[in-house]
Amino acid sequence: MRRYDSTSARCRVVPAPGHFPVRMITNGAVDRTVHGWIADQHGRSTVKNSLALVRVMEQAVRHGIITVNPARVTGWQREYKQAEDELHNPRALALRDWPTLLRLAQALTDRSHDHYRGRREAVVFAAATAAGIGKVSGVRAWYIDTENWIWTVRRQTTPAPGGLTDMNTKGKRARQVPLIEEIRPTIAERILAVGPNPDARLFTGPRGGRISTAVLRDATHWDEVVTSLGHERLRRHDLRHTGLTWFADAGVPAHVLRKIAGHGSLLTTHRYLHPDMTQTTNTGHALTAHLNPIRTPLTLAVQPTAGRRR
Repeated sequence: MRRYDSTSARCRVVPAPGHFPVRMITNGAVDRTVHGWIADQHGRSTVKNSLALVRVMEQAVRHGIITVNPARVTGWQREYKQAEDELHNPRALALRDWPTLLRLAQALTDRSHDHYRGRREAVVFAAATAAGIGKVSGVRAWYIDTENWIWTVRRQTTPAPGGLTDMNTKGKRARQVPLIEEIRPTIAERILAVGPNPDARLFTGPRGGRISTAVLRDATHWDEVVTSLGHERLRRHDLRHTGLTWFADAGVPAHVLRKIAGHGSLLTTHRYLHPDMTQTTNTGHALTAHLNPIRTPLTLAVQPTAGRRR
């Protein structure tokens, strides 16, 4: 393996799926890892080189350790282009305000054939916590601290061969997210509904199963609903962009917002901060004043003092 491949493997592959036994590496784990590299703003060539994992897993197939190579990732170039658009201006992908979110959530519920309330709750929770649908699906009762109203993000639902499975969050990094007052009654109600089992899921499908972004899209006729409401470009993941934008507009410091978001780079977090044009303009004025100091008028330079003799 060439040097750049070994560097990519050491810096990215080993910390991500490299901690799994070979037999536990699934398509979902690899997809999630690649998307994490993209979100952390690694270059196209870096992501491509890191996919040397494909060759490693091919050797595992040849030796009979596994039967199918799960690391053959397709469509990542398209995903990279989409991530570039998001990272350039993620604020443009956010919903405007809380009433807009509630209207969307209710419209999605109304459009689904069973009018299942849980989908509405999942959508609102996702935006209020700046989380993806997979992480919402992974919420267990014991992850919620109802004394301080904090959600510790630990697991997420992800696609895998044969269906959906739960995986650790990227890099096994748990993070804490505040739960705002607007969603606390729903959370408390869900905790009471699941009973004494601390490992019970708070957000599930109508039959108690895991939820996913694809299932949510199909069950609620997402594309049709968002178009009818004037949000034709809105995707499920934009609920996360919505939450992060709202946190930023509320004045949450960048270093705190980074922890809430789970961003690998602070540069990614800064893209959610509202551009302060006044501050930028004042900075320009300050530089102008520095380069062209204004002389004090001679008539003001010397002022007679009280009691001076004439």
